[in-house]
Amino acid sequence: MDDGVRGTTVVVAGATSASGHAAARALVAAGASVIAVGRRDDALAPLRDLGARTAVCDLADEAEVAAFAAILAADGVRVDGLLHLVGGWRGGGGLRGQTEADYRALESGLSALRHVTRAWWDDLNASPAARTAIVSSTAVARPLAGGANYAAVKAAEEAWARAMAQGFAKDARDRGVAQTAASVIFRVRALAGLEEALGSAFVGLWDADAAEVNDTIVGLGAPN
Repeated sequence: MDDGVRGTTVVVAGATSASGHAAARALVAAGASVIAVGRRDDALAPLRDLGARTAVCDLADEAEVAAFAAILAADGVRVDGLLHLVGGWRGGGGLRGQTEADYRALESGLSALRHVTRAWWDDLNASPAARTAIVSSTAVARPLAGGANYAAVKAAEEAWARAMAQGFAKDARDRGVAQTAASVIFRVRALAGLEEALGSAFVGLWDADAAEVNDTIVGLGAPN
C-alpha cells in the first residue's frame, strides 16, 4: 500500500498496557484511525487523549465482542488491522505448580484472539491493506516446566495466527486477486522495554508486501 498505514482503521485489543499505549501513539502518528479496546473506561482515558476511539469490552466474552463489532458495522466502520495484546504471565513451581486457575486465566488471551479475529475476518479480507499481529514468546520454541501453561497458550495463539495466514492466502487465491492481508507473529523474551519497538514494527507491516510478511515470525529484542 503506497500510503502505508495512513487512512486505515486499526483495533488495538488489550490497549491499556504500556505496549498498547505505544502502539496507539505510533499508529496515530502515522495517520491511522485507532480503536483502543480494554476492560476499564478510566484506563482507556489516556488513549482518548491520544486521539483514539475507545471502547470497554471483555474480549474474552464472545457475545460482547459480537455486540461491539455490530456497533462498529452500524457506524460504517470497517477494520483494516488488529494488534492483539490481551494476555499476561503466570507461572512458577515447576510442572506440578501449573495450576488450573493459572491456565484458565492465561487461556482468556487465546479466547480473545479467536473472538476478535472471527468478528472482523470479513473486514480484514475485504480491506485493500490489512495486517494482524500477535505478541508471542520465545518460550514457544523453548518451553520450561515452570512456564508450561504460558508456553502452551502462546503456542496455541501462534497456531491460530498461522491458520489466519493460510486463510488470507487461500482467500486471495480463490478470488484470483493479489493478497492484501497478512498475519504476523512477534516473538519476545520479555516485552518490557520493547513497547516502542513493537509499535514501530507493527506500523511497518503496512510498508511491506502482504504476501511477503504473511505467516512470518518476527523476533523483537535480544534472542533468548
